[in-house]
Amino acid sequence: MSAADGLVIVDKPGGMTSHDVVARLRRLAGTRRVGHGGTLDPMATGVLVAGVGKATRLLGHLALAEKEYQATIRLGQATDTCDAEGEVISGAPAGAVTPDEVRAATVPLTGEIQQVPPAVSAVKVGGTRAYRLARAGAAPVLAPRPVTVRSFRVLSQRRTGDLLDVDVAVTSSSGTYIRALARDLGDALGVGGHVTVLRRTRAGSYDLTMARTLDQLEVELSLIPLAKAAADAFPSRQLTGDEAERLAHGGRLPGGTGAGPGPEAAFAPDGTLIALVEEKDGHTRPVVVFATP
Repeated sequence: MSAADGLVIVDKPGGMTSHDVVARLRRLAGTRRVGHGGTLDPMATGVLVAGVGKATRLLGHLALAEKEYQATIRLGQATDTCDAEGEVISGAPAGAVTPDEVRAATVPLTGEIQQVPPAVSAVKVGGTRAYRLARAGAAPVLAPRPVTVRSFRVLSQRRTGDLLDVDVAVTSSSGTYIRALARDLGDALGVGGHVTVLRRTRAGSYDLTMARTLDQLEVELSLIPLAKAAADAFPSRQLTGDEAERLAHGGRLPGGTGAGPGPEAAFAPDGTLIALVEEKDGHTRPVVVFATP
């Protein structure tokens, strides 16, 4: 297992796609085996979890479902992308909207809700990304889907003429569009709304304190080694030499020997990460194997 196998927690800059970040990391790591664990919009900044080498196979098993954001929502204007990169399509003066009205309008947008994704989004419609259809002049009508907004807090508000900028903090499930929350908040208040600033501050257990900018990563590619990343994210299980050899070849172990219902990180006696394992059908079986037989 090479030293390049691990997670990189990137503080993504604005103006870059998540794919742009992956391309930069491929150059820095000297390998094409780089992926990310959750897309951020180009205008958004903040935590992007990336995997290098064998850690790309870990990404899909990490608990990144809950995310935190800080955002600024501009009330008084709606855009076709629900963010500042789009064209203003409607709006109404928001100068008379009170702080209490803003807070009250966030309540129906909190909890388990049905959210319609923005037309300009990565949602697939008939196999084609919605943003491609929208840019081709055939903006799709997207169906609502369930998301969970655990917290939608108003932090501060600032007025500029007929516009009202609202700083918010949101904790939500994966798949929640903060741009859609801004749109729906503006619609509820009858004035229109869109996001002007969006920063992801946490994805799962990875937050900004662990993140490095691309400039910092140019100087030193800071990796969380694969074995440590797995040990931090999952319960650990120590294997015997024979068990490690069997799992490394994709074999199964007898059930009832320690693996719980969820994945465990299984380590050889020398500390090498062998696999993620789970208990199923009376056996402990590998979910993903990292060790080379």
